[in-house]
Amino acid sequence: MKKTPLLNVALSRLIASLGHGDMVVIGDAGLPVPAGVELIDLALTHGVPDFIGTLKVVLSEMQVESHVLAQEILDKQPTALATLDELDAAGELGRRDLLSHDQFKVLSRQARAVVRTGECQPYCNIVLIAGVTF
Repeated sequence: MKKTPLLNVALSRLIASLGHGDMVVIGDAGLPVPAGVELIDLALTHGVPDFIGTLKVVLSEMQVESHVLAQEILDKQPTALATLDELDAAGELGRRDLLSHDQFKVLSRQARAVVRTGECQPYCNIVLIAGVTF
């Protein structure tokens, strides 16, 4: 059995297969998944699993160079934003870029996969761009 927190087989396989610059989206329950992009659906019910919990487990295994958020998250101020800011300040998320929510959805077409959570707070979506460990 794995020693790290990530137990989901599909998500573990995805992270192990990433190369520099590959994108992974972690999204709330309502984020549309573009045609042709793999969906790793973790959602069970409202709030389970939550966005931040899922993000933290992914970060335990994924090297992140930068991340993208929708500008609207700054306007709506969901509770998850405070933790995103803490993770950003700690250097866990690399450089931050902001796009409109519509532009965010267009960018998600280039993702290797969308990880759907049960999160139901508005705009709790992030694009993680893979870095390298060397």
